[in-house]
Amino acid sequence: MPTYAVRAPLARWLRDEAKRAHDDLGAYRLLDVGCGQKPYEPFFAPFVASYIGVDPVDNPHAELKGTVEDLPVEDGTFDVVLCSQVLEHCDDPARAISELHRATAPGGRLLLSTHGVQVYHPSPVDFWRWTHAGLEKVVRENGDWTSVRVSPASGTTACVAMLVNMYIDLAARRAHVGALAKPIVAGLNTLAEAIDGRSSRLRNPGPGTLHANFHVVAEKAA
Repeated sequence: MPTYAVRAPLARWLRDEAKRAHDDLGAYRLLDVGCGQKPYEPFFAPFVASYIGVDPVDNPHAELKGTVEDLPVEDGTFDVVLCSQVLEHCDDPARAISELHRATAPGGRLLLSTHGVQVYHPSPVDFWRWTHAGLEKVVRENGDWTSVRVSPASGTTACVAMLVNMYIDLAARRAHVGALAKPIVAGLNTLAEAIDGRSSRLRNPGPGTLHANFHVVAEKAA
């Protein structure tokens, strides 16, 4: 897939974090902010006591309606708060993080992902992109977190391959030969992952690097 550099690492990360939260917290209450069709619920289903989705639009998959800046939940209600690929679309990231913190129970954690590099994709709006340093800053400054860990989803080569792949895929589909792009996209993804795997400078944030997505784990004081 063209966005492999975002989607594949995100799925792996969420599977790992779903189990790790259960190991640390037992069966937990989870709030999925901006849940859409709840694509990640299967990762968490074996480990949760409850899985509640909230969306800003009418959504038959969501139990609650509200924005990330104004969550319709009581303080400290959820042991795990999941906010995946939402922060780039919200009006006020600082307020959003503050609300996510408010919804998180003492001793609980926030799992957040958002773009570092991505094409403009309004849904219905698209406002923000992040560096690892900026993302850590906005999270730390808007909650009483005992720890904040920001990790790149994939490396610089994978990020460049993602951008190239997106335009290869677009051009092929417009030429009505979309199937021809699939082996090229898959080959570039495989090559990029192999190159990044051989270089810590390409995998980790630093001057000159590019990262398609970031994963954040923020733990709230007990």
